[in-house]
Amino acid sequence: MALPTGSRGPHVVAFGGGHGLYATLSALRHVTGNLTAVVTVADDGGSSGRLRAELGILPPGDLRMALSALCDDGEWGQMWRDVLQHRYVTDGPLNNHATGNLLIASVWSLLGDNAEGLDFVGRLLGVHGRVLPMSDEPMEIEAEFDEAGHKKIVRGQSKVAIAPGRLENLRLIPQGATAHPAVLDAIADADWAVFGPGSWYTSVIPHLMLPDIRKALAESPAKILLALNLTSDTETSDMEHGDYIRSFVEHSRGLSPSVVVADPTAIDDLGSLDEAVGGIGAGLILRQVHTADNPAIHDPLRFAAALRDAFEGTMHDVGAPRGRQKR
Repeated sequence: MALPTGSRGPHVVAFGGGHGLYATLSALRHVTGNLTAVVTVADDGGSSGRLRAELGILPPGDLRMALSALCDDGEWGQMWRDVLQHRYVTDGPLNNHATGNLLIASVWSLLGDNAEGLDFVGRLLGVHGRVLPMSDEPMEIEAEFDEAGHKKIVRGQSKVAIAPGRLENLRLIPQGATAHPAVLDAIADADWAVFGPGSWYTSVIPHLMLPDIRKALAESPAKILLALNLTSDTETSDMEHGDYIRSFVEHSRGLSPSVVVADPTAIDDLGSLDEAVGGIGAGLILRQVHTADNPAIHDPLRFAAALRDAFEGTMHDVGAPRGRQKR
C-alpha cells in the first residue's frame, strides 16, 4: 500500500512505546509521510534500564524500536534496522545489550541533545518520519494496586507491567516533568493523534499524564484515534474493552477519541465496547488487522488500511460479527 502520488498524507503524531508503537508505526508509514512518533521514557528494565542507571540517560530501547519501525525499505535501511535490533549474547557485561541502544547512547553523549541525537540516527537509517522522547527527563511509573483487599504500591515500569491485582492509581515521577517542546509543536501541527496499541498503563496512558501534553491536545485541531490491543496482558487482565475508553477519558481529563479501531476477532464484549464508544460520541471501526497466522500480531498492511479508513472517514465495518454495520 503506497501513498498516493504527490501526496504525503495527513500530519500524524503516534504515542506509545515498545512493541505496540512499533506495530502502529509499521502501519502508519504506509499511510503518511508526515509522521512523528512520541515515545515513553520510563523503561527501567533490560538493556535500557542498565544504560539509564549507569549513564543517567533516557532509556533508549523504546526509542530504538520506533526508529527501527521507520527504517527505509531499501537495503541500506533494512541492514541498519537489523543492526539496531541486534543483541549481544555473551557471558560478560555486554550480554543482552542492543546495538541500537549503545549507538543512541553514544550519539547523545557526543551531541548532548536527545532530539538532535535521534534525528542524527534517523538520518543514518533513512527513517520515514521523526522520533521524539515524551520528555527530556527520565521518568518512573508508580502504581497503587489492590490485590485481594491488600493495598500495595509498586514502582518502576518493568514491575508495574507484571504486578498482580487491580490497578487503582497511577503516577509519573517526577510529577513536575514537562513534555519535550518539539512534541508540543508536533501536536499543534497534527491532523491526527494516535494512541495504542500497547501496554496500557506503562506505554499508552503515561503520555496523558503530562499536563502540557493534555493541554496541547485540547488546543490542537488534531482528532484522536485509539487503536485497541489484540490481546490483554497482566496490566489489563480485569478490563473489558469498554473500560479502555473510560480509562482514556479519565486519565486525559476529559479528552475523547474521535475514532476507535478494534479487531472484531479480539472482542468478546462488543456490547460493552459499543456502549462506551457511543457514550463519547465516537466512531467505531471494526477491522481484522491481525496477521493470517497469528491473532496476537498486527499485520502492517491490514492495520494501515484500517487507519487510512479512519482518517478518511470510512466507517463501515469489515468482518464484524453478524454482518453488523457501524455509522
